[in-house]
Amino acid sequence: MYLKRKADEYLEAWYKNPDRKPLIVKGARQVGKTKTIREFAGKHYDSIIEINFFTHPNYKGITEAGYSVSDIVKIITRINPEIKIVPGKTLIFFDEIQSFPEITTSLKFFKEDGRFDVICSGSLLGVNYNRIDSISVGYKTDYDMRSMDFEEFLWAKGYGNDVIGEMLNHMVSGAAFTSVENDLYSNLFIEFCMLGGMPEIVASYIEKESFEGSLVLQKQLLNDYESDIRKYSEGLDQARIVSVFRSIPAQLAKENKKFQFRKVREGGRSKDYMGCVDWLKDAGIVNVCNCLSFPELPLKGNEDPSKFKVYMADTGLLVASVDPEAQTDLRANKNLGIYKGALYENFAAEALVKQGYDLYYYKRENSTLEEDFFVRSADDLIPVEIKSGNDQSKSMKELINNDNYPDIKYGIKFISGKIGITDKVKTFPHFCMFLLKRYIEETT
Repeated sequence: MYLKRKADEYLEAWYKNPDRKPLIVKGARQVGKTKTIREFAGKHYDSIIEINFFTHPNYKGITEAGYSVSDIVKIITRINPEIKIVPGKTLIFFDEIQSFPEITTSLKFFKEDGRFDVICSGSLLGVNYNRIDSISVGYKTDYDMRSMDFEEFLWAKGYGNDVIGEMLNHMVSGAAFTSVENDLYSNLFIEFCMLGGMPEIVASYIEKESFEGSLVLQKQLLNDYESDIRKYSEGLDQARIVSVFRSIPAQLAKENKKFQFRKVREGGRSKDYMGCVDWLKDAGIVNVCNCLSFPELPLKGNEDPSKFKVYMADTGLLVASVDPEAQTDLRANKNLGIYKGALYENFAAEALVKQGYDLYYYKRENSTLEEDFFVRSADDLIPVEIKSGNDQSKSMKELINNDNYPDIKYGIKFISGKIGITDKVKTFPHFCMFLLKRYIEETT
């Protein structure tokens, strides 16, 4: 089963560009890179040459005679004489290039030669991407692919763009969803949080119409992530990276979700573990939310490097990471306790990143003033608050009404409840989170 992805549209636009460069698709393990590229390639090319450097390491010898296109093609056909290469109608797909990053040196020559299209893909590319970028700069295009977002999940469940357009219209107009709509979308939202966005897991759920086997797949992926850490974390303490990774659910369960190294290991210090957090972020496994020094524009450069929060890049994997008792409650959507806030906040962070936002929050020293996230429009800084229920937003109101924060004129709150619009606070159900960027663009 192939599930429609937003990357499909990107690949189509890339293909229609007559001056297209070789493309590098980056993303964490199992987000759907290979299957999406194969689906696209099958529609547009008479010949597809797929070379996986992890499963077929013998192909690492294709550059032994140099990086010219003719030399590489000659050796590819020597290894596999059955390959058909048709100039102008052939895609060469280099997969798992983290196992052979040197192949990106050839991209310059493929672009100059022009006879063949090239797509590269691989997991963990962010970890050593500076090396890849330096040897192919100017001769490739990059695309970051992540696991499915809630909109893609709705597509997989059979909901079309008309339904998503209606959801956005509700937000813009302030018209409440009916009780039936609210319950339906809320249940779909919880299903997505439990499953996460890994295509194999979602496809299994769609085919079986049940969660059967989803936890097994999630647990295996978590194990694979830890195996990748041990295999690819060159120059770093692998055990420390694994320890940081495993500590994330407990860190998010705290009322104060600031990441604390002493919660990883007693006596843990920033200098011992900071590179571990960076590695996990570069690998696409976690999202890091930076604390603002002060809630004002601009956002970049306004961070306090000593304070940050760490979220799982896929909320389904967060659910699979918690202790068995809490996991049972989360899947039953009851007795959520300390993990309830973690679940909704992690989903919000994931949704923001998938809309192209960087993550920022604010916590004032020696004060209860704290805001979960911030985004910006062209002119305004917008606090975004995530409530597991429908609690009051004291911090948001203080930020909006206090003259010390002139960049903040209104805020947006996501709750377990209905739409509510005032001049200063726009309130929406959690399931609308994936439409935040479009809502801001429509209303500013």
